Amino acid sequence: MIIVQALNYLKESASQTAGPFVHIGLAPGAAGFDIYARELGHDIIGPNAKGERITVTGTVTDGTGAPVKDVLIEVWQANAAGIYPGKGAVENSFRGWGRVIPDFDTGVFRFNTIKPGAVRGRNDVMMAPHLNLWLVARGINVGLNTRMYFADENTANASDPVLALIEQANRRDTLIAKADGTIYHFDICLQGAHETVFFDI
Repeated sequence: MIIVQALNYLKESASQTAGPFVHIGLAPGAAGFDIYARELGHDIIGPNAKGERITVTGTVTDGTGAPVKDVLIEVWQANAAGIYPGKGAVENSFRGWGRVIPDFDTGVFRFNTIKPGAVRGRNDVMMAPHLNLWLVARGINVGLNTRMYFADENTANASDPVLALIEQANRRDTLIAKADGTIYHFDICLQGAHETVFFDI
């Protein structure tokens, strides 16, 4: 005779992706909904930020090369002196954080900021100037973390401890934004042969 014992395990909840309306909920103004007089995350640097003003533009594509138009990108950065808000004195109203979504017709995202300075990391090792990016979209269960470095910072990039962790040198190029004056172009590929490097943090 076999006795089956009842196991009172909780049932696993269904997984949820961040979408399809996450970009509308978190950045309604950019999605065409005029709800707030001052939208959270629209202004990354404030009016008093020192440093070189730049524009970052690019696309986020899926494994087939199609633009992901409902992605939300959060940007985190230091100021021109390499200091994050909360980690030292920064300019009044400098947030170092913002939210961006692509243009729904073209799939191109664009934001204005200042070029950050080199940041002091663990054990006082300097990290090359970079932007920290966090992506959520329909079909992504866990937000993706990556970085954007600057092509015109070759010397700093060569000694950056995070870039050095990437064993395949050709994959480091997926984190380098191409410069055209003060405009930096940075494409993010979610899957495929040219997949952007993402970090598990």
